[in-house]
Amino acid sequence: MAVADQQAQPEMLVLARESRGMTQADVATAMTKASPSGSTVVSQGYVSRAESGRLTVSEDRLDLYATALGYPKEFLCLDPEVNGVGVGLVHHRKRASLSVAVLRRVHAQLAFTRFQLRGLASAAGNPTSEHGFTRVAIDDLVTAKDAARQVRRSWDMAPGPVPDVIGAIEGAGGLVVVRDLGSDFLDAVSQWGEHSAPVLLINNRAPGDRCRFSVAHELGHLVMHTEPGSGPEQERQADAFAAEFLMPAADIRQAFADRIDLPRLMELKRIWRVSMSALLRRALDLGAVTEWQHRTVTIEMSALGYRAAEPVEIARERPRLVATLVHTLLDERGLALEEAASCAHLLPEDFQRLYVEGDRTSSLLPL
Repeated sequence: MAVADQQAQPEMLVLARESRGMTQADVATAMTKASPSGSTVVSQGYVSRAESGRLTVSEDRLDLYATALGYPKEFLCLDPEVNGVGVGLVHHRKRASLSVAVLRRVHAQLAFTRFQLRGLASAAGNPTSEHGFTRVAIDDLVTAKDAARQVRRSWDMAPGPVPDVIGAIEGAGGLVVVRDLGSDFLDAVSQWGEHSAPVLLINNRAPGDRCRFSVAHELGHLVMHTEPGSGPEQERQADAFAAEFLMPAADIRQAFADRIDLPRLMELKRIWRVSMSALLRRALDLGAVTEWQHRTVTIEMSALGYRAAEPVEIARERPRLVATLVHTLLDERGLALEEAASCAHLLPEDFQRLYVEGDRTSSLLPL
């Protein structure tokens, strides 16, 4: 498309705005400020019509839009259907109190992150279409626990605790990014596109033990759920998958044989690197404690404040695969920052902040 013919795609305008957490009025104000000396006054109505496709955004207005949203104007002109930028089916582990606005922002960020990673991987010669994930259909005979066991077998995982959940997912070709999702009510979101590897966006606000369970929960969604379904049922299945994946019944049952009290739960938390609450629930599900014993220990944990903040800190796991892609482009292939940013369809300053700053081995960068 020639520069003079560039036109913004309405759906891209919506996703770009939502990814920044902006309202239509916010965009209009930012466009007005971006014009020379505020000479062009943009209204919320203009933004609404642009997003609905009722008017064409090109030339000077496209420049203002790109500046206001902080994305290259070429990115706003991509056809989302052709380039696979749409939101599609997204799984997430969230609390009921999370607002719709925050969820839409994170879903848009996930869609753009998936697109950015595909561009980086392609430039690095590491296509995201190559991975070791397979679907497991859940039915009357195959349960979520069966799915977890099948994944562990297919990935040749040793019995017992999972040393590094994120590492296991990356070892199978999954892409994991840890960022501040701007809310304490959302732990993770994930998506598996038709022709690319699964992508997980993990909230860096969650403690290490909860993060591990959330990642395993999302893995369960990715493996088992290909269509939107009954929310509560899919959530229960993902929780059951995560429990079996992180604490296989065949391996952990003996750990509950002696006793289940707070000192024992702390000891097991260090070994299995999941929360005391998850361990206690697992003991109940496996019949190692009675309902009365479970309730008694739960009350004791609540009285000590452990329901809000447990003792025994578990270090947060760090993804490495994305950082390796960036290292390949910048250090091995010698791309300039601007060139690498272009591969990810980002402005250089955004690329620097998201994918370069700080420790490249962690990817723990805020969006």
